[in-house]
Amino acid sequence: MKDYVYNTRGVCARQIGFSLEDGKLHNVRFNGGCPGNTAALSKLLEGADAEEIADLLRGNECGMRGTSCADQLAIAIDQALMDEAQS
Repeated sequence: MKDYVYNTRGVCARQIGFSLEDGKLHNVRFNGGCPGNTAALSKLLEGADAEEIADLLRGNECGMRGTSCADQLAIAIDQALMDEAQS
């Protein structure tokens, strides 16, 4: 299992951490953000297929920000999957 940390841009959560094992998400955690929403996301995503989740969450917006914590997670997952493919 490999751990990843992503520094967000344009959202309330400052950082997102998660682990990947065999293409599955584990231990998704947000540093900051809306506590109820980020805690719910973390629970719902445990063990989920990372690529499917990135596709599902990519492009979600929060207000006029042009992004959201969920969208930032999708970006982080995309980067992690690229990193894994190069390893």
